[in-house]
Amino acid sequence: MDNEEVAKLTKALVEFGLVEKHSYGLPDQAGREPRMMLWSHPGNDVTGMVPRCEKVVTTCEKLTGGDELYHYHTKIMMKDPKKGGSFEWHQDYGYWYKNGCLAPDLISMFLAIDPCVKENGGLQVLVGSHRLGRIDHSFVEGQQGADKERVEWIKSRCEHLYINLQPGDALLFHCNLLHCSGPNDSEQRRWAFNCSFNKKNNDPVIDHHHPRYTKLDKVPNSAIKECNNFTDFTGKEFLDPATDKTVKAGTKAWEEKKE
Repeated sequence: MDNEEVAKLTKALVEFGLVEKHSYGLPDQAGREPRMMLWSHPGNDVTGMVPRCEKVVTTCEKLTGGDELYHYHTKIMMKDPKKGGSFEWHQDYGYWYKNGCLAPDLISMFLAIDPCVKENGGLQVLVGSHRLGRIDHSFVEGQQGADKERVEWIKSRCEHLYINLQPGDALLFHCNLLHCSGPNDSEQRRWAFNCSFNKKNNDPVIDHHHPRYTKLDKVPNSAIKECNNFTDFTGKEFLDPATDKTVKAGTKAWEEKKE
């Protein structure tokens, strides 16, 4: 994404109360909390144009073999300066396996809104780890974490890479890729926009807190700049973390926001 697109996306998130209203914390094992906000359907506002635009959806479809994809969810991952917590080593499929997705046929795009670098808790990956299959996951405080012993074994075989991204840069990755991110001990905010897609033919076999197959209406790449809807979030279905059995979030803070 270019600077104009990132600026519009940031405006949509910051100026109209979305983050303040819908974000919640996910405690890490050090007792700190990264924050997150998640919704099920793209909608027709500026934030919805990103996971609907051709350059995102078509690229993801090519990388996953050409089959039709649908929007599984979008989330904003936030680490506040000096206090934002870590995301533990995990595979996205460690969560989604528990949601009834029978095959690891999902892909995510991690898009930097702010600089996402080592110093402010940027993304880390174990290169090639997606080829090793699903690893057992269990709760690590409020998050799902991959089996620690197995992660250490995999570190001995796979390169541990820090991904440095500038605003507008994106990384696309398979749902079995082991990844994590450290705490934000810097003075700089670290926000990222992460949208995930599932194959139509991998429709989950159970109802859960993310959507089953819903046709995704693609839009041209120009739609991000052309969209001026910053306030109508109809149909997005923001997640109440109390309904998500794969995390243990700060539900008290969520309930206070709703009152």
